Amino acid sequence: MALPKIAPYEMPAASTLPDNRVSWTIESQRAVLLIHDMQQYFINAFNVQASPVTELLAHIGLLHKQCRALGIPVVYTAQPAAQTREQRGLLFDFWGSGLNDHPDQVHIVPELTPLEGDIQLTKWRYSGFRKTELAEILKNSGRDQLMVTGVYAHIGCLMTACEAFMQDIQAFFVADAVADFSLENHRMALNYAAQRCAMTLTTQDMLTQLGAGSSAGLPQEPQVLERVEDAPLPYSRQALREKIAGLLFEAPDTLGDEEDLIEQHGLDSIRVMSLVESWRRAGVDVSFVELAENPTIAGWYELLASKVKVTVPNLDY
Repeated sequence: MALPKIAPYEMPAASTLPDNRVSWTIESQRAVLLIHDMQQYFINAFNVQASPVTELLAHIGLLHKQCRALGIPVVYTAQPAAQTREQRGLLFDFWGSGLNDHPDQVHIVPELTPLEGDIQLTKWRYSGFRKTELAEILKNSGRDQLMVTGVYAHIGCLMTACEAFMQDIQAFFVADAVADFSLENHRMALNYAAQRCAMTLTTQDMLTQLGAGSSAGLPQEPQVLERVEDAPLPYSRQALREKIAGLLFEAPDTLGDEEDLIEQHGLDSIRVMSLVESWRRAGVDVSFVELAENPTIAGWYELLASKVKVTVPNLDY
């Protein structure tokens, strides 16, 4: 009855999301961000170096940062390690002792460690509302919108979105900020949410609605990468180097073309995703996984060139 070992799968993209029955818009003064069960125990079921976990961590991190900047409450749920048989209830029949067997993995993953002011709730059942103060937190703060992120999409995340709906709370199911046992389970959760209880949308949609493109979000990239046949590549290697150096707070000349930006220079997943999202807004369909495969200035320059379908100029500057 242990958790299954989860094989890597590609995080659903915007083009694959189901049609929504509603057209709600998130509003910062009405919203709460839920980070659901992002504990080491549950994340260890995945290959943490592959999709969907790489995107999951980066996207939740971006949403967390933006919500903190806007004063939107952030709520974490987490199951306790020391649960009695009575406290565990019917969960025992389906999942056995769970975290009781892995008390060292009860913590929230380091990439998403709660910050001062974030709210942490002890969770006992699938839904984040059952036996917690989540409903009271929303009510007492005058908020009626809940952004749902975390694991697992078709279990606790979906049950939480359903219960939000039944309490007249608008649920926003962030499709690429949840993960699941499989792509099939993930898509099932998105389809049910979109058709029955929630608004499904991407992290980028969510950030755009929260104003991340202007006042409090991701680094802004000039809108110059065009999908035009034979258009000149706007980035030289030096321009790309300067961009990345700015994210790292380092001098450009400290970054070699072939140096690993992640391992050698500490470029974390959140900043990599900020590059992904800014390049996508500029019309270049690049993914986190592609960048992570060869995290060097030379590799990324070649990748950007291939995406805009141009010949890479033989320039160093």
